[in-house]
Amino acid sequence: MKTLTHLSFVLLVFLFAACGAPPADQVAETPVVGNPPAPGFNLEGSDDKAMQIADKVMTAMGGRANWDNTRYLFWDFFGFRTLLWDKQTGDVRIEFKNEDKKIIVNEKTGQGTVWIDGQVQEQPDTLAKYLEQGKRIWINDSYWLVMPFKLKDSGVTLTYIGEDTTASGEKSDVVRLAFEGVGVTPNNAYDVWVSQQEDLVKQWAFYRDEADSVPGFTRPWDDYVPMGNIKLSAERGARDLESVQVLTQVPNGIFESFDVTL
Repeated sequence: MKTLTHLSFVLLVFLFAACGAPPADQVAETPVVGNPPAPGFNLEGSDDKAMQIADKVMTAMGGRANWDNTRYLFWDFFGFRTLLWDKQTGDVRIEFKNEDKKIIVNEKTGQGTVWIDGQVQEQPDTLAKYLEQGKRIWINDSYWLVMPFKLKDSGVTLTYIGEDTTASGEKSDVVRLAFEGVGVTPNNAYDVWVSQQEDLVKQWAFYRDEADSVPGFTRPWDDYVPMGNIKLSAERGARDLESVQVLTQVPNGIFESFDVTL
């Protein structure tokens, strides 16, 4: 897995800030006990075994408290674009690699700034168009990175499918995620293979429609690496996510101005 060498100066600048107790704005306001479902999770429609497996996955990934307190995530989405996400405020910075376009959008409010060909976009329709594009990109790209933390997310129904082995031969429990009223493609469904030995998601299959009998793709989800206080995986088969980082500090103004860089 590749690392962000250009972020090394950030860690040095904030070395002393990392000592002692964490700043108040980096700690979840209300610590949770266990792994309760998000509001809107289909508790009645989900079966107990699938939910128990989801809780084991959360524990194996570092635990709910550590996930809630994780602040900044950075990753390169298959060489197309980079994303920096402030998980606590909802701010997302997207920089495209093959075109002169940058988007800062808050995934909770939809507000933000767009830069195209060196110009900040101020025309309302253009701004709205690209902010919506940015939010859709964040929904897609973040799922490719942190899906195992979202098994009990809003709009999700969990169903236990049974035992199976992954393509690499790892004995697993298979859980299906179906969705209702969330995301940009709510008819999608996923099957995830959870290792019976490690309690980690090791493979996933994507269905364009829950009724489909054949998945659109099946890919590995493996090579977990401890980052901060959680674990993340970047292996997705033929192409991997790159430059995955968990950060505790970023430069001031990084979500306000494109003149500020990592």
